[in-house]
Amino acid sequence: MDLPPLLPRISDYLDWHAARTPEAEALVLGGERIRYRQLKKKVDALARALMAAGVAKGDRVCVLQTPHPEYFVTFLAAASIGAIWVGLNPRYQLQELSHVISDADPHLLIARSRIAGRDYSDDLAALQGLACNVERTVIFAGDPVVAGAEPMEGFVDRGRQVSDEDLTARRMNCGGRDPCMLVYTSGSTGKPKGAVLHHEGVCRFSLEQNRLWPLSPYRSLNYFPINHVGCVLDCSTPALVAGGTMVMMEQFDPVRSMELIQSERISIWGSVPSVFQMQLALPDFDKYDLSAVQLIVWEGAAMPADLIEPLRRITPRLATNYGMTETTSAITIVEPTDDLDVLANSVGVAFPGVEIRLAGPDGGEVGKGATGEVQARSAGNLIGYWKQDTATRDAFTDDGFFRTGDLAERRQDGRYRIVGRIKEMYKSGGYNVYPREIETALEAHPAVALAAVVSVPDPVWQEVGVAYVTLKSEATTEQILAHCRAHLANYKVPKLVVFESELPLLPIGKIDKVTLSRRARDIDSA
Repeated sequence: MDLPPLLPRISDYLDWHAARTPEAEALVLGGERIRYRQLKKKVDALARALMAAGVAKGDRVCVLQTPHPEYFVTFLAAASIGAIWVGLNPRYQLQELSHVISDADPHLLIARSRIAGRDYSDDLAALQGLACNVERTVIFAGDPVVAGAEPMEGFVDRGRQVSDEDLTARRMNCGGRDPCMLVYTSGSTGKPKGAVLHHEGVCRFSLEQNRLWPLSPYRSLNYFPINHVGCVLDCSTPALVAGGTMVMMEQFDPVRSMELIQSERISIWGSVPSVFQMQLALPDFDKYDLSAVQLIVWEGAAMPADLIEPLRRITPRLATNYGMTETTSAITIVEPTDDLDVLANSVGVAFPGVEIRLAGPDGGEVGKGATGEVQARSAGNLIGYWKQDTATRDAFTDDGFFRTGDLAERRQDGRYRIVGRIKEMYKSGGYNVYPREIETALEAHPAVALAAVVSVPDPVWQEVGVAYVTLKSEATTEQILAHCRAHLANYKVPKLVVFESELPLLPIGKIDKVTLSRRARDIDSA
């Protein structure tokens, strides 16, 4: 596979392929097939509209959308003119949407007003009323226009006043280390913070992933939420850089996903372990024709060996990587292999251009076979956390290594193995979940006095939360869970709520989460 060179802007790869293979399929959703020349036309038109609306370099553009072709149009259009794109998850409740909007302080909000039976009219009205700089709200074509918003058609039409010369000039004035996206990741304080990622990091990652995982043709399936790096970085930008085709699926369904892998001749089957488990568990899984699959990739969590075995029968080219939002995805990578030990018990070697060290408690590097915190330094590291200078300083060592908070050891063969986490964060279905965010939501319930959340292993989702709660007035488990569902995305809602008269404390007065974790594991194994 011949790849383009490193270009200044991630959006430049659209121009590259539109000029060379204009009729190649870029995006597919249902019966809609968008070719590279059509995608370029859409992106240029929206970029002009953003400029006409006063979106300047560095301004944020927030987008509420599913993994739909129009999501990618907004990302490329905003990034191409130096704006900072921010994806919003449709699963977010108003409290979560409000935090991101208030913190990002966007110039523009582009949104769906209805998704999968949910009406966002009231939420959009509330978001427009926030004390921030949202100057206008635009509703995607095909959805009802809500009060205070304008339709996409009219918004784009006003962009015709922007000349080709002005558009080109704006694009030439951005790129490289300029920010192109803001990805909100939850933190130990319970409030998600925005990781500022840049063009160079996104371009380098996408190019190197394609070099290490070559495909011909490149056809991928994307059903991840647009606020997640799994959607934008792991699926979308590598497909664009390769000049490939991305098939989109707005709502994940295991049966429909397998039908699309078969009918669309998907060549890279990538997901998180919990999704693979649902797909492999289908009673008629063997009926699907997977002969087009050239590479199977999992990310976000370790894959159990018993799930790797059936995948090895489909293709001998399997791979995984380890990374995080703040490092523009990959820190390590496994090149295609069918070696069960490598796939099940390692995350591979350093991703090209990434320096890795494992640091002990004293900050010094540990030896091979010893456990230390993964610290990474590369051109892909985030610029910083949005409006959080202290958090940014704390995230880096004095010599520029990003502190991941994950613990690993280096095997004798030089590959890395993740062994645990310093932080309390756990992964559920590939999503990062931070207990403090859930605890904050729980403690906002009028009946809750104190809450502590720990994780336990789960056969489907890798890990799920168990909430320990003390009450100051009567409440039922269902009332507590209903409150969580109203304020948190569903993957953050605890699997179990345990009521206690008091929570165990350490001598210094902090909640003893080690004891709670042990109790939770005992419950889980009972």
